[in-house]
Amino acid sequence: MSGVSEQIIAAAEARRSDSIAFLQRLIALQREGEAAVQQCFADHLREAGCLVESLSYVPSDVAMRHEFAEGEAMAREERASIIARLAGSGGGPSLIFFGHPDGEPLKNTETWRHDPFAGSISDGRVYGWGVADDLAGIAIMAEAIKVIRAAGLQPKGDIIATSTPSKRHARGVAAAMQHGYVADAAIYVHPAESGVGMQEIKAICSGQLYFRVTVTGRGPDTKEPGHTAFAHLAVNALDKAMLVKGALDALDQARGARVHHAGIESVVGRATNIMVSYISCGDAARFSRIPISCVLGGAVSFPPGETIEKVQQEITDCIMASAQQDAWLKQYAPKLEWLSGVTGAELPADSPLFGAVSAAVSRVTGLSPFVNAMHTSSDIRVPMVQRNIPTVGFGPLCGDLTQNGGHDEWVDVEDYLRAIKVAADGALRWCGAA
Repeated sequence: MSGVSEQIIAAAEARRSDSIAFLQRLIALQREGEAAVQQCFADHLREAGCLVESLSYVPSDVAMRHEFAEGEAMAREERASIIARLAGSGGGPSLIFFGHPDGEPLKNTETWRHDPFAGSISDGRVYGWGVADDLAGIAIMAEAIKVIRAAGLQPKGDIIATSTPSKRHARGVAAAMQHGYVADAAIYVHPAESGVGMQEIKAICSGQLYFRVTVTGRGPDTKEPGHTAFAHLAVNALDKAMLVKGALDALDQARGARVHHAGIESVVGRATNIMVSYISCGDAARFSRIPISCVLGGAVSFPPGETIEKVQQEITDCIMASAQQDAWLKQYAPKLEWLSGVTGAELPADSPLFGAVSAAVSRVTGLSPFVNAMHTSSDIRVPMVQRNIPTVGFGPLCGDLTQNGGHDEWVDVEDYLRAIKVAADGALRWCGAA
């Protein structure tokens, strides 16, 4: 691969300004919406000689394994995935790149210091709405194919680049695979806000469940607008909800001591967590009223190897057991709702795909990559869980993601350019070069 890598690096350097301009064009199109971004991606790869197709689908129609989303968690509108195939010469394994074009809903753009749609560059960073989530990802895969073509190279196996909606369980890559767009391996291209950039390879992701518990109480038997003097005659829903939270806290500690995963524990010391992160009850304008309903919201992380069903059953049993210990909750049981869930997945570091990508990272960056095990519910899980396709992920250094409440979202320019080289080099290491 040494000669091929040299050709890749040279071609990528020659395309440096074009690669940056393409990412800036995608950023500018965010103002027009997802369809405009998808059209630009399709046109770019059609120019590279790829066979380009558009797949329309409805997320709720996509059959899933070990994953679910209910109610407000699920995207409902029709979406489109773009699939571009660079045909191989034959005799090599195939590869599918995937990333997502959909960013966060446009709002609060006035808080940005940089124009969110200009793709401006300052201090080595390119700024833009959705640039790190995940316009850089789809730009990297498209530019990697452009680089391969510019280098005069052809893969032995097919390379498929897909821009597939993902947010709010849009299920784009699963829809593509359900319609036959599969390969022998997959690479998820997405920046990570871990501060490491291209030295990190995503090969482990925990599963995650979202849940909601509603607990009811009872107001005092009075017509008085204030309940403080009557509080002892009421059932405060907040008090009862705290009993449920206490039981979940105890289960969290028990699971933390019992459930193990070496890779995850080596980073944060435990492999699973139950986190209650939301409480809603009462009237913020009337502190003298007894809350008769209290809602707890939370999430559960669990390592690869545990199933959604097993974790759900543990939490259900915990909540129901806590209700049996209280006379009120025994009669008026808490209502548990599961909003969404995904299963974890992992790829061993001694797998051929990991080896190909790791070698590409080392060749391009001069660094030895490592596995970041903390990307809970990462989309690397989708090809592995849904179609048993080995998958890894990588992406450039980024920060201030809108999704995380930040503004002036950015991607490191040099790391973006390195990611293009890694994507092209890694693809040919896996598929073979004709």
